[in-house]
Formats: sequence, structure tokens, C-alpha cells
Amino acid sequence: MADDRASSFTRHAARHRAGSLVLLRFEEARADLSAEYLRETSHLPAFWVRRNAPPAAEARRYLAWIRRQPLRPTRFCNPSEPRQETAQRFARLVGLPHLTSQQVAWVRDKVAMKDRFRRLGLRTADYAPVRTADDIGRFAAAHGWPVVLKPVDSFACVDTYRLDGPGDVRQVDLTARRWMVEQYLGGTEWEACALIHGKEVLDVWPSAMPCRPLDIVDGAMNANISVGSGPGPACDVGGLVRRVVHGMGVDHGYLHMEFFEIDGEPYASEVGIRMAGCEIAANHGYAYGFDVFGATLDVYSGRRPALEYGRRRCVGDLLLPLTGTGTVTALTSREELLRMPGVVHAALRTSPGEHVSARRASHSACGHVHVEGATAAQVEDRIRGVLKAFTMEIAADAAPRLSA
Repeated sequence: MADDRASSFTRHAARHRAGSLVLLRFEEARADLSAEYLRETSHLPAFWVRRNAPPAAEARRYLAWIRRQPLRPTRFCNPSEPRQETAQRFARLVGLPHLTSQQVAWVRDKVAMKDRFRRLGLRTADYAPVRTADDIGRFAAAHGWPVVLKPVDSFACVDTYRLDGPGDVRQVDLTARRWMVEQYLGGTEWEACALIHGKEVLDVWPSAMPCRPLDIVDGAMNANISVGSGPGPACDVGGLVRRVVHGMGVDHGYLHMEFFEIDGEPYASEVGIRMAGCEIAANHGYAYGFDVFGATLDVYSGRRPALEYGRRRCVGDLLLPLTGTGTVTALTSREELLRMPGVVHAALRTSPGEHVSARRASHSACGHVHVEGATAAQVEDRIRGVLKAFTMEIAADAAPRLSA
């Protein structure tokens, strides 16, 4: 399993599949793995891909290394969006099941992704690759402001912007990355997750988003709500997902996608073939009463999970805001969070006295809670209560002194 950042999913795998799990790690992502997480997973064999080394050479080195290990993997799981191309190429070079280079393009290159959606007969926002401010201006002249500007290979809304007029273009370095522009859509934005086994979509779980990801990176509440009970999208979410899965030739794995619903019709936005980011998948486990991480590991291991559900309810995650960069001086405790109405789980990634760094990304947070309720509306109300009560105080870093 590719492992470039600690998550609830990777921690679950480390605890429950230790006898059958080998980690694939990347030296260039070493700083993203804390000393605590490395200790937590030290019982697992781990192969480190060297920075800037030729992929074929690293594959040969892995094959020699794995022959000396008691475990020899025959399956592969990549939960990482930014490592998708690197990880799937590595799996191909060492003879493990993998996404093809075409499939990787469809789920990573957002222009190729939208092109594929259109060829599958799906509605999407209008879009175009752009290189210059003039390109953006011509697109906006045809489709109207605002528009959405994003790198073609971004994730978690990193470097993604809503541009309300020509003046906003100046904030972006258009020479730094490959960019695309999209029509800004109204309607309601939803998420959907699904498990795929033997080319079959086993089930689809929709999620409501109280705030859009593009608003979240600018400070809006960061929450997702799995709709295990109560009203969800009016459109045929299962049909949408199956068309994408079959049209992209995906035979197994976890799918996470976002779409807009406008007048009852879905507009495909983005799709990933990997575990949903943040805590969305865990929401589904709580909402449907089953082991979603275990079921996901089953499909990546080649087994069909039972998907036996228990109590049905709505459950949402709130990513607790990381309010700045500096040293944490005060923080609502986990125990206080667990006493709040509806909270069924809470986790903090930091504590008073530690240094933290904020960034503009939809997964930036200092922790999370899961909140349950009978409906998505009740969950959202409870989440807003947690957010209102949550406190984090940070002493900002002192400005560096200028030398004489």
C-alpha cells in the first residue's frame, strides 16, 4: 500500500492487516510522516522509493528487496491522490494490479477527465485549458464571470481559485503549472463514494456538503455528511457512478467523486479512484454501521466484502480549523469535544505547546470530530454548534530580524 501521509485508513490497515501488508513510501514525502506515525507503523515492512531515482531501477531494487521478506504482495492499493501516477507506475513495473496510464490520466488530468465525462454522455461545466490571462478573459467573455481556475493535476483545492473578474487573475502565476478554467456552476454540490469489485459497483454512498470546497479553502466550515438516512440527491447517483466506472474500465477499488445537482440533473465535476480524502469514508462507516475501511481493504485484496449494514443514520465529519501558523497556546480538549451533542468520535493532531503550520487546502485541519443525527440537517446544526464552541489559540511566529 502506498503510504505518503497518515490517515484513519492507513492506521486501520496497519492495525488490522499487519500480517499481510507492505508499505510503499517515498523519500520526497518523508517530512509528511511524523515520528509518531513512523513509530506506530514500525512493525510493518516498508520499501522507500528514493528521490529522483529512475523508476525502473527502483522497481528492480524493490523486487530484490521483497524476495528477502516473509511477505510478497500480489495486490496493490494507493490511497494517495498526488502520488497516483507515481504509485500506479511503480505497481506496473513490479507486476502488481494497477491503473493504466490512460486511467491515471482520466482521474488526475482534469481536462482529460472532463473530456472523458463528455464522451460518456455526462453533463459537466464548460471548461478549457488556459495558459494566459487573455485565455481566461476569452473564456469568461463566452461563459460569464465568475470562473474557476485550477491546476489540471490539483487536489484538495490546492491552488484553486474563484475569479470574479479580470483583476483577480493577477494573483495567480500562470507560468508555474498547467491550468484549466471552468464555468462556475450553481445548484447543490454533492459527493458520492462507491466500492467496486469485479467491475461491479457494490454500493454507492452520497454525502452532503454544507459548504463548497472552494469556499472551505477561504475559511468556510469544513464538513461532509454521509446521508445514511433521510433525503439525499434527487438524481440517479448510482447510475452516474456506474457510467463513470464502466466508461473508465475500472475493475476494482474505491471511487470518490463530486457532482453538482441542478434542477434534478447531475453535472459531473471530478472523480478519483482512491480512498476519499479527510474523514469522508469514516462517515460512511458510522452512517451505515459497517467497517468501511475493512471493506475497502477487501476489494483491494481481491475479495468481495459482505457490506452488512447495521444502524442507519446521518453522520458528518467536521475538520477542526487550523487557524494560523505558530505555537498552540490553547485548544479545546478531546474530552470536551466528546461531551458535545451528537459527537461520536474526536481526534486532535496537536496539543498546546506544539508548532503548527496552516495552508490553503481543503484538508488543512488540527483534528476532526464525527457527529451523528437523524437527518443531514440535524447533523449540520450540531456540527455548527461544535464549531462555535471550539477554541484554538496560536502565538504567531515572530517576524525574522533583518541583519544590519
